[in-house]
Amino acid sequence: MKLTTKGRYAITAMIDIALNENNFPVSLRDISKRQGISLSYLEQLFSKLKNASLVKSVRGPGGGYTLGRGASKINLFEIITAVDENMDQTECGGEMNCSNDRPCLTHFIWTDLTEKINDHMKKISLHDTLRGFSVKYIIDKREQNYDNKLAQ
Repeated sequence: MKLTTKGRYAITAMIDIALNENNFPVSLRDISKRQGISLSYLEQLFSKLKNASLVKSVRGPGGGYTLGRGASKINLFEIITAVDENMDQTECGGEMNCSNDRPCLTHFIWTDLTEKINDHMKKISLHDTLRGFSVKYIIDKREQNYDNKLAQ
């Protein structure tokens, strides 16, 4: 399994909302500009995130999206699976038919890994990502690079 852009972008966009909503909806256009994600791709992702009740849409001027629940109540596993990302590490999708319609010799290694990854992602909330040093560090670095480009 390799997490595709769907899962990565969905998590990135949800973190962006958590960082920027401050009781106001966040527009997909703003997320697109800040994160460098295509607006049409975000629209597709947010349709799925909305169906999973992870975000709420607000129509009209000043509209956009807010989190469907508090950042501490949304975990990364929910976001990834909401956009149809598959976290399965097996070749067979868990069907045990990976080698001539039988389980391969390493089937249970991959199912165990799948469970561990899923459990890990379920333990990480959006709130946890905001508290993390790495997000703050990345934001500071991005702003530093932006300021450096302006100065040139």
